[in-house]
Amino acid sequence: MNSTANRRPIGVFIIGDEILSGKRRDAHLGHVIDTLRARGLTLSWAIYLGDDCDRLVDAFRRSMFSDAVVFSFGGIGATPDDQTRQAAAAAAGVPIERHPGAVAEIEAQFGESAYPKRVLMAGLPRDAGLIPNPVNRVPGFFVGEHYFFPGFPDMAWPMLDWVLAERYPGWCAEPQVELAIRVTGAGESQLVDLMERVVRDHPACKLFSLPSLKPVRSIELGVRGQRGDCEPAIAALQSGVTAAGFQWERMADRG
Repeated sequence: MNSTANRRPIGVFIIGDEILSGKRRDAHLGHVIDTLRARGLTLSWAIYLGDDCDRLVDAFRRSMFSDAVVFSFGGIGATPDDQTRQAAAAAAGVPIERHPGAVAEIEAQFGESAYPKRVLMAGLPRDAGLIPNPVNRVPGFFVGEHYFFPGFPDMAWPMLDWVLAERYPGWCAEPQVELAIRVTGAGESQLVDLMERVVRDHPACKLFSLPSLKPVRSIELGVRGQRGDCEPAIAALQSGVTAAGFQWERMADRG
């Protein structure tokens, strides 16, 4: 991945009333985070949405006008509660049309039983590209750099791998690390000036501060990013905490 691509935001939509009602537990978010981390990438944002066409159109339209690469999970079936295909088309300003390639895949899998209902899943936004489905050959699709997968993990996750391999083969970066210290006896307000200084002086890192009251008052204070950027940042935090009169201990590095 070149430096420009590496700075592009990556977003996720996770769609379905069953997720919001608690009937099903989402597994996609954690999987996407892990999949991106293996390539040295990070997720910029994630949004959960129900099967509400107007709300989906609004969310897709806003993200399509951004520079984000977006992965969307759920709602691309042909039952009345599935609204993602229609919303994606409306957001892109194109009609739903029967995609010949999708028809061919569905017919190859189901034969005559593809009609009259299964073939409805071949209705996609005009000019959409196809994402092959290794489980039942009913494809996902993409519009620009928005990629739409089914909600079933056993289908969606191999399809995500295909998108990353085929559409973004160069998208990889040095794995990120998380370097932190545990500061005892301090409140966050006592270290705000130090944090602001580190954020200013080390913009390639992302600073975090996680306070805790038990078993003793402490703060997990650290940075995340590429190791070459993070080492001087954590050194600045360590020296700044010492200068402020607080004790700290280095925590184990995390990937």
